[in-house]
Amino acid sequence: MTSSMADPAPATKPLRVLLSEGSSTSAREAVTVLGLSGHIVEICDPSRYCLARFSRFVRKFHRCPGLRDDPAGFLAFVERLLSSGQFDVLLPTHEQGFLFACVRQRLEACAGLALPSFESYRIAHSKARFSRLLGELGLPQPATRIVTSVDELRAAVRFPCVVKTAVGTASRGVWLVRDDNAVEAALRELGASGTFANEVLVQDFVAGTAEKAQAVFCRGELLGFHAYRQIALGVGGGEAIKDSVTRPQVRAHLAAIGTKLAWHGALSVDYMMPDDGVSPLLIDCNPRLVEPMAAFLAGVDLVGLLLQVSQGGAPAAAPQGRDGVRTHLAMQALLGCASRGGTRRDIFRECRRLLAGSGAYAESTEELTPVRLDWLGAVPLAMTALFLLAAPGLSVALARRGWGAHLLDIGSIRRIESEDFH
Repeated sequence: MTSSMADPAPATKPLRVLLSEGSSTSAREAVTVLGLSGHIVEICDPSRYCLARFSRFVRKFHRCPGLRDDPAGFLAFVERLLSSGQFDVLLPTHEQGFLFACVRQRLEACAGLALPSFESYRIAHSKARFSRLLGELGLPQPATRIVTSVDELRAAVRFPCVVKTAVGTASRGVWLVRDDNAVEAALRELGASGTFANEVLVQDFVAGTAEKAQAVFCRGELLGFHAYRQIALGVGGGEAIKDSVTRPQVRAHLAAIGTKLAWHGALSVDYMMPDDGVSPLLIDCNPRLVEPMAAFLAGVDLVGLLLQVSQGGAPAAAPQGRDGVRTHLAMQALLGCASRGGTRRDIFRECRRLLAGSGAYAESTEELTPVRLDWLGAVPLAMTALFLLAAPGLSVALARRGWGAHLLDIGSIRRIESEDFH
């Protein structure tokens, strides 16, 4: 561990932590932070080849039913693991928190868990409910219309704009609409998925730079905060290169949201820094940590704070992280290069720049697959590079492997929300 990283949270003994999935980039980075801090990590995931499994820090892998297809079976599987009494903390790294918040008291009897009430979680998980919350709090967001039919959507469109389903992650269910043809394409996809049984958002397009911020709360009090600016785009809405930034205004907005929801655990927001220099506009919310290694490298151990809160502690607030710390995700950089029409030569050049640490990667640290710290991370990184060099057109298919059965869809959300789910 280098001096640029956060000091691990103090602990009398290593904690045994169960991660709720291993397919997301957030889970993979949480594994690195936990491992470097000396904790014992196990993961459960429906895919035996999930990304987080390729880490020397993972003690054991449990193949489980998929949350999307069988939420009740997934919950029963997790409860069986926790009933052994061997785990100190259950760490929801993605949308599994929606299910866990629904049965929070049952799970808290078996392991430490930091989640808010189910109603608060539902507000943060739904783009429509989150937009209404921002309006209630008077917090800045792009001009937004919430619609429930095709006719309402057509009437709400003002070019250019962004159309969003109420629930979605990794840019699923998001369309940038610039003309009538794009409207019709979005409507076809919305109709095919049955989305109009729920709400759809239409937001004015904002020209600017995308940024993200995340925090850890203890019963409504913000304890740790980190923000970063997108320098280069990957694929599926993810970042390939980031720079840490100081955003006191966004911190204040996030604190207000956490206080209103009596938030307990991790909470993240996406926002735009408009080109016209006005205040940041909040555009999305994720009730979890998003790729926490960047914060760790900037000096803010959000995962360590989350573990303490999960165990019922009330830790002191973390200091402000360092500004200008650059990190990158090599897999996202390669996938992003290919998805934008990059040729084999372009991908090979990107590989060379990554290996040499040149160009945009100068003074940057790998956060997703840090091979020098965790040699097994070389496996998915090398396979991604080889697949893309063989067939650059595979970029979208490879990215979609991270949108699998470990995530929710409309059907699984309805089953969890139903009165007879328990």
